[in-house]
Amino acid sequence: MTVRTRFAPSPTGSLHIGNIRTALFNWLWARAQGGAFLLRIDDTDAGRSEERFVDSIRADLDWLGMTPDGEARQSARFALYEERFAALLAAGRLYPAYETQQELDLKRKVQLGRGLPPIYDRAALWLTDAERARLEAQGVRPHYRFRLDETAPIAWDDLIRGPQKFDPATMSDPVVRRADGSWLYMLPSAIDDAEMAITHVVRGEDHVSNTAAQIQMFHALGVAPPAFAHAALLTGAEGKLSKRLGSLGVAALREAGIEPQAVRALLARLGTSDPVEPVAEMAPLIAGFDFARFGRAPARFDEGELAQLNARIIHQLPFDAVADRLPAGMDEAAWAAIRPNIERLAEAADWWRIVEHLADTEIAAEDTGYLAQAADIAAELDWSADPWHALTAALKVATGRQGKALFLPLRRALTGRDHGPDMAALLPLIGRERTVQRLRPRA
Repeated sequence: MTVRTRFAPSPTGSLHIGNIRTALFNWLWARAQGGAFLLRIDDTDAGRSEERFVDSIRADLDWLGMTPDGEARQSARFALYEERFAALLAAGRLYPAYETQQELDLKRKVQLGRGLPPIYDRAALWLTDAERARLEAQGVRPHYRFRLDETAPIAWDDLIRGPQKFDPATMSDPVVRRADGSWLYMLPSAIDDAEMAITHVVRGEDHVSNTAAQIQMFHALGVAPPAFAHAALLTGAEGKLSKRLGSLGVAALREAGIEPQAVRALLARLGTSDPVEPVAEMAPLIAGFDFARFGRAPARFDEGELAQLNARIIHQLPFDAVADRLPAGMDEAAWAAIRPNIERLAEAADWWRIVEHLADTEIAAEDTGYLAQAADIAAELDWSADPWHALTAALKVATGRQGKALFLPLRRALTGRDHGPDMAALLPLIGRERTVQRLRPRA
């Protein structure tokens, strides 16, 4: 069996962090099993679907390094849905229902008031042909429900949650088509998974009850259901579902300077028994991906943890991986010097400006003579070796200074900051001429 997974977003908005995690799990499982990862655009809702969101979904997956192996669109498959709909209707697995939303709400309130589960009572099944004809003559258009088989208990072995069992008698027959003829999610999704030969459906635990109904839909379509894995949902740092997570998407992550490697490394391990590590390459994430490592507890997403992980990953990125995003003139040696001191790649440009064009810095009066002496020594040094250690060694002998008094005035004069990259690596980048100029007393 060739493993085939799918990521099936609706193009009604941009991907958020929860969507990205679902896509990543499907991508990792397909890659770990040598299979295929497919993108299916679930655009049956023509009123809300927008082409710009289709484009952004593709771009986001590309940025994350998860370009799909193939793509399908539900809007191109309506003929298939009609064919399967007609067959299920003829087989008695679909039936028309005529209640309005207000009538259904009232039924649920009555059931709850009587201490009964608020499930659909299947009243539409008992309508006579004459009653249905009268309703339709009055302009009432039916919606359609899938008829669950109450004699067939629903069970599957979830790859994350373990054995799952549902009694269809306790479930409402799901609405699969609206009165205006448009499709709801459940039936087209099952039809597509069958037609696309999807072997594994990996999604959030909020779909567990959908899966129970869809398993009967697969059987009604005459195909075996795929394997299912339902992951615990993400929660915010405050311990509950956060609106922030619902809006945190690739655009916001990129604006914040987060690297795709950090997003992958964090989301691949959240909710598992494996530690979150600064894994810059995909290979270790693929090799270690195993549904048996997932837990049932909610997965806690912390933006602070992502930022820290981002910094740790940046500290190991080679020059070739970032060269096209570095400022002009910044070479491999400069990247090696600056890389350990930044948390986001954009900060490299800040340090490169300091290397090339430092604004005048304020010098303490007691350090003026010391820095002038340093300028004289720097002007005579051999800059082909290790000018920083040569400079500080000569100053220590000449002035008797050591420790902070020796090093800090030099760093401030040369960089305008008290902390930063290793001066032994930074000073050759600044060069002799700029070093002497920055150390000389200001007029």
